[in-house]
Amino acid sequence: MSAAVARALVFFTSAATLVLEILAGRVMAPYVGVTLETFTGIIGVVLAGIAVGAWLGGSVADRRPPEPLLGPFLLAAGALALLSPTLVHAVGPSTTAAGPTEIVILTTVAFFAPAVLLSAIPPMVVKIRLQSLDETGTVVGSLSAIGTAGAIFGTFATGFVLVATLPSDVAILAVGGTVVAVGVVLSYRHLAPGRLGVALLPALAAAALLPAVDGPCDEETTYFCAYVTVDPDRSSGRILWLDTVRHSYVDLEDPTHLGFRYSRVMADVLATLPEGPLDVLFVGGGGFTVPRYVSAVRPGSSHVVLEIDGALVDLARRDLGLGDRDDLRTEIGDARVLVTAEPADAFDVVVGDAFGGLAVPWHLTTREFVEDLRRLLRPDGVYTLNLIDYPPLDFARAEVATIAEVFDHVLVIAPAEYLSGDLGGNFVIAASDTPFDTGAIQDRIAERGGTEVVFDDPDAFAGDARILTDDFAPVDQLISRP
Repeated sequence: MSAAVARALVFFTSAATLVLEILAGRVMAPYVGVTLETFTGIIGVVLAGIAVGAWLGGSVADRRPPEPLLGPFLLAAGALALLSPTLVHAVGPSTTAAGPTEIVILTTVAFFAPAVLLSAIPPMVVKIRLQSLDETGTVVGSLSAIGTAGAIFGTFATGFVLVATLPSDVAILAVGGTVVAVGVVLSYRHLAPGRLGVALLPALAAAALLPAVDGPCDEETTYFCAYVTVDPDRSSGRILWLDTVRHSYVDLEDPTHLGFRYSRVMADVLATLPEGPLDVLFVGGGGFTVPRYVSAVRPGSSHVVLEIDGALVDLARRDLGLGDRDDLRTEIGDARVLVTAEPADAFDVVVGDAFGGLAVPWHLTTREFVEDLRRLLRPDGVYTLNLIDYPPLDFARAEVATIAEVFDHVLVIAPAEYLSGDLGGNFVIAASDTPFDTGAIQDRIAERGGTEVVFDDPDAFAGDARILTDDFAPVDQLISRP
């Protein structure tokens, strides 16, 4: 084997391993979310696969001539890579939680074996290229460097290009198919045509199974598995799902109909503000339910929506009746970055709705971010956000403590059994430097038959919870899920 072929093979297998590692996060997201714990589990399992593969490849290469084994190893690796989405979609729905155990199990089932087989190739190539002990350092060092370069290439190509260009299942089909093709080329010299055909059967079967077990996605965006369903009880109602969470409810005919409880509570808070149009900043767009509601009940209002996922905006325009609106400006990007470009004292209200049930962008929970939002609000402005947590409510208490560190007045609005810590779900937090008319908010809730309680003692709710900062915000560990 020439030096060029050896380096190309090590580069390719290292890149393929990292491509699969990053795509694992997207394929698994509908079942375990996109959190720090998700990526921790994936990285740990794939690293374990790399370690086992390096040991296996070196051990095998010392016992048998390694060159004839390269092709079969790659054929098996490609077949298992092609099978990985099918395994995720088959096993994923059975996961009952999105904790570390479920994440590690799901990753191991789908991605450990291909990582092992791909990582067995470099030590085999080293053994093939090693002609004498005098060149051990050169051979091992150069191939190790090439492997690292391949891993870097695979990381950048996937994160910056592949995920934004292809659905994850299609990307894995491309990677697995390429691995199989390289395996065929390397097997051609060492396997008779009949045996090569038999060796190809697992890969062909795995490719055929790809569409057999469908995932939940109608549309895979850069960040989410997104799809829209019709409310069976209301023909004009549409529900936007992100991964496995009901994220937004939109009534195509009546923008004042709010299908989710938390959005009705937000409307109760906004109703107690002085009459007239409002200038509103939204952190997260989703289905754009609240912007349309505000425009309907307060004509002349203007909205700026900060949405990280441009495909969601397209989906809302296409399937949720958003269309093009003169009263709404949408900025695509991370809200933490985008808020710095907005002028101070420009908004009456900031609405935070970027938290999902399985994924919480931690950098939007910290004191520093809340201070950024306070800068954008007028002196009597209000910051209200939707927050999801379950007993023991460690995340909810920490976020309330954080907001109370910045604003003079903070309300926690939720059913009594949520506030007591017996149950959990959506909490609405409202914060301002101006006192709230808590009685008016409670009256609004009562008028519509709501059961939520307006709790105006944030210190009592937060207890001894630690304030979240850019330096310390372990949100994925604090949050509890149903």
